[in-house]
Amino acid sequence: MTQIPKSAAQLYETDFAAWTEKTVQLIRAGQFREVDWNAVIEEIESLERSERRELKSRLEVLLQHLLKWQYQSSLRSGSWRNTIDEQRHKIADLLQESPSLKSYPEEVLAQCYYRGLKAASNETELPINTFPVKCPYSIVQILDSEFLPDIIDL
Repeated sequence: MTQIPKSAAQLYETDFAAWTEKTVQLIRAGQFREVDWNAVIEEIESLERSERRELKSRLEVLLQHLLKWQYQSSLRSGSWRNTIDEQRHKIADLLQESPSLKSYPEEVLAQCYYRGLKAASNETELPINTFPVKCPYSIVQILDSEFLPDIIDL
C-alpha cells in the first residue's frame, strides 16, 4: 500500500517529529509556499515561553534552597550547596544565551519567592509564617555565586 504524503499542516497535528523534519527540508529547499508558517510561528513562540518557564523553575528551586540553608542550618549538606550552585549556573547560562531575559528574574521574583517559600516550608516542616512574607534577598544576592544567607536561629 502506497502512503499518501501528508502536508506539513497535517503532520504538525499528527507527528511532530516528522513535521519538524519536513519543515526543515522545505525551508532548506527554498519551498517556502509549502511551509506551515502558522505552526512555525507557534513553535518559535513556545521556545520563548519555555525559556521563561525554565528560568522561573530554577529561581523557585534556588530560593527554596536558600531558605532551607538559612532556616535549617543544622541540616545543611553538600547536596543543598550543589543545588544552589547548579541553579545559579543554569540561570546564568540561560541569561547568557538570551540576554533579553536579563530583567525577567526580577519581574517574577515575588511569584517565585512564594513558590520557593511554600516548597521550603513543606520540606522543612516549618510553618510557612516562620519565613518572611517578602523575599529577604535582592536579585543580585540570589544570583551571586558567593552569597549564602546568614543563619536564622529558631
